[in-house]
Order: sequence, then C-alpha cells, then structure tokens
Amino acid sequence: MLPILFHDQHLIAIHKPAGLLVHRSAIDRREHRFALQMLREQIGQRVYAVHRLDKGTSGVLLFALSSAVGRALSSSFEQRQVGKNYLAVVRGHPPLAGEIDHPLRRHLERCERGSAATATQTQDAWTRYRTLATSELPHRVDRYPSSRYALVELEPLTGRRHQLRRHLRHISHPVIGDATYGKGSHNRLFQTLFACHRLLLACVELRLPHPASGAMLTLRAPLASDFCRLLARLEWTAAVPPQWLPDGREGPVDSAAVDDQRASHLSFSLRG
Repeated sequence: MLPILFHDQHLIAIHKPAGLLVHRSAIDRREHRFALQMLREQIGQRVYAVHRLDKGTSGVLLFALSSAVGRALSSSFEQRQVGKNYLAVVRGHPPLAGEIDHPLRRHLERCERGSAATATQTQDAWTRYRTLATSELPHRVDRYPSSRYALVELEPLTGRRHQLRRHLRHISHPVIGDATYGKGSHNRLFQTLFACHRLLLACVELRLPHPASGAMLTLRAPLASDFCRLLARLEWTAAVPPQWLPDGREGPVDSAAVDDQRASHLSFSLRG
C-alpha cells in the first residue's frame, strides 16, 4: 500500500518510495510495478500523473483525480506556481548557499529523436541550494586520503528533467547513489559503509494553490526510514528542519478530518 499524504475529491498525494517508477517507461522495460497503476488499484479510481519523480527519488508525488484537475495542476507546475523542496546527500562541501543558473539540453522522447530542431535545444534551468551539514570520512576515494560529503536542501525554480541531479553534477557535487550523473567510487563507499543502495534524493515538500479552492496547500513527506538512518550515522539529523523528519509531525493525518476541513488546506504530514 502506498502511503497517502492527502486525499480529497480532486487530488491525491502519496509518498513514493525510492526505486518505483511513476508510470510505464522505456527507461526500464523489465519493471512491472508503477506508482500510477498501484495507486489506481489501491483507491479503485483512475488517477492522472501531473509531475514526475525519478525512479530513484522518494517523496511527495501528486496525482489528479480527473482530467480537468490534471490540466489545472499541470498548468500550475508550468507557470512555476508550485514550490518544491528536496534534500540530497552530495559529494564534497558546496558553498553555504547559492543558485545554479545553467541551461540544460532537453531530454528527448523516442519519437522526437533524430530531429535537428530539437537535438540541440536547451532550456533555462535554475536551482537554489543551501548546505545544511557537512562531514569528512577517513576513507580514501580516488587520490584523496579522506572523503567529503554534505547534506543540502534544494529548491528547483524550474522543472527540467533530471534537473537537480544534472545541476549538482555541473557544480561538481553529484548526488550520492546516482549511477547516471554521479561517481561510482563514492556510491560504492556508501554501499560498503552504510549498506546504502539508493539515490539519496528526496522531495520532502510541495506548496501549491489547490485547483478547486485556490487555498494554498502544503504537502510534506518526511524522510523515509533508510534516509533517516543514514543521516543518523553521519550525525546530521539535527540539521534537518523538523517538519521533514518523521518525528517532526504533529500527529497522523486523519483523512476524514481532512475531508471536513478542505477549505482551510494548510499543511499535512505523514510518517515516511
């Protein structure tokens, strides 16, 4: 059963676990489990995906319950009306804060490949980041006698495919566990030291206007237990804003109470 963060007559948000595709994709033809289909079977109703999370990324994933609401939510994402916060463990020690303004070449679907017009197309892309904690481990990777890592908070201001992972690689601080844009030697160190075999990237919060009421809705997915255990091993737990930790919530979400209080639409949390 997928953990439900919020559910009303218009939309539903879940906490997607790492390793689960949002929908069927040529990226992994062997995969037979998809969040969209699992959620459809779980609630007995058709759902519409309005944004993506990479297979390895965990956290808040939002679906519409009608095509009309799906179009409204997609428009909110396209018009940059949705605030997004992620947490990631990265290689190295980034500056305390910064903004990455680096256009990204568009990732093409199969039907678009071979088109000269789209092959070189780039899209503007911006990401804000803040370093929350750092650590240096006494283990040699490559030519250095020790290895540096950091916990960063990320706020993508645009929504390009793989934006956060590509931007962090661009500034030489790739996400740990990223087999595509990261570095295998650092990924293997985390596998050896911490039994960590996942991408250390999580969407912990979305903020958006509700498509029906217009009231601001905050959806939170506190970090999953495997992510939390890693932070504890690195002594970084205290650096995480409490609302993004499982114990930082005020209490479990009561779906009946939420339905009775739709007009207020404030903030909802659920243990990851």
